[in-house]
Amino acid sequence: MPHVEKGMQVGLFGGSFNPPHAGHVHVAEIALRRLALDQLWWIVTPGNPLKSISELAPLGERLRLSEEITRNPRIKVTAFEAAHKLRYTADTLALVRARNPGVDFVWVMGADNLRDFHRWQRWREIALTFPIAVIDRPGATLSFLSSMVAKTFDYARVDEFAAPRLARMKPPAWTFIHGPRSSLSSSAIRAARK
Repeated sequence: MPHVEKGMQVGLFGGSFNPPHAGHVHVAEIALRRLALDQLWWIVTPGNPLKSISELAPLGERLRLSEEITRNPRIKVTAFEAAHKLRYTADTLALVRARNPGVDFVWVMGADNLRDFHRWQRWREIALTFPIAVIDRPGATLSFLSSMVAKTFDYARVDEFAAPRLARMKPPAWTFIHGPRSSLSSSAIRAARK
């Protein structure tokens, strides 16, 4: 895990990054700025349990490409989940919380993931572990109103103007951050390569 100090606000941005692209960097940069983060951990996962591994590039390659595409020194590319043999986000967040007392974390995800968030293993536990920032993505803007997680945790939704304080809020707390969107997607990039 990257080094952090007590009192820091840190974003956790996990994904397959298969491949990483400028849209991912865009989400990371928006999160850093709008959430007033000291760091953002770009967590390259060994694999997504909800996606086929048939098209998954090797972890080392995805890690290398992620490091090449991220230029901001506050973005820390890591693959610590593989070293700890973690498969599910809920387990990752539990480990992060246990290892980093006094650090305020927020889970960062693109709005396209909000639609299927209720399919994630122990999704309610995730929402109760750290606050969540959902960054707008093309075609997914309405997810923040219609998704199961948005409906379940409607009472915990925070106005995006409070985003700089989100990491310090007691979960459940989440916000939807509107703004410029990138239309890039890893699946479209993989399809174009075929």
